Amino acid sequence: MIEINKFEEITQIKMSLELEGRPLYWTAAYLIDGLLIDTGPKHTVEELINYLKGQNLNLRFSINTHWHEDHIGANKLLQKRGVQIFAHRDSIPLISQPLSLPPYREWVWGIPEPTNVSPIPEKIHTKNYRFDMIETPGHSEGHVALVEPSKGWCFSGDLFYGEKPKVTHPKANILETINSMKKLVALKTDRLVLLSSTGRIIEDGRKALQICIDYLEDLTQKAKNLRKKGLSVTAIREKLLGKESSIAQITKGELSSENLIRLALQNNP
Repeated sequence: MIEINKFEEITQIKMSLELEGRPLYWTAAYLIDGLLIDTGPKHTVEELINYLKGQNLNLRFSINTHWHEDHIGANKLLQKRGVQIFAHRDSIPLISQPLSLPPYREWVWGIPEPTNVSPIPEKIHTKNYRFDMIETPGHSEGHVALVEPSKGWCFSGDLFYGEKPKVTHPKANILETINSMKKLVALKTDRLVLLSSTGRIIEDGRKALQICIDYLEDLTQKAKNLRKKGLSVTAIREKLLGKESSIAQITKGELSSENLIRLALQNNP
């Protein structure tokens, strides 16, 4: 299923597997001036293509913010329609090969077809706008954000989930996440509107990012202090984050609060 929303000159396309008439987990792509940012999961490819065809768009470019399966699902069909797709150089090899996914990820988003995409330029020009590519690793390698400086739009991919995240996956990097967020906060734009891949649009993006930065830095310091006192990862998690998230059981531990604590303990500024 897809849901269409408007924000200023931007069209937000939210996509999800439908379960008993309800979305299971939204992933958002953004359409602006002939540019599509992310292409959603495999499960919604046909709906996305039908929507784009129905709009009679002059769609020329698409950019994958990173290589995860919920962001590259329609790459193959869009390429067949003449759309040029770009991604960060570190994402390109992963997009071009078959992905091996845990069962829950295959069920929720599907397995995308491998595609050969082009390296993203530092600046992307559409008819009316200019988008700057900002390297923002942390959630994954090869992750980028796109910023339209005159408008203050920041398409942040999966860098930002929320001000105080409670779970993460084991291959994330907290230090890189913090540094990437600081990079966005420091941008010389009059405003910074976060347009996230979860569908949240946050008009005071700098404030939201700074709250998350402070939270992660504080969590890191507290976790390390407790570790010095001999507490285990589980004990630290219980003290700082409470009981383990229910999503940990669903994902067999791939998304968990204990992952967040482990990564905080590895964070060496």
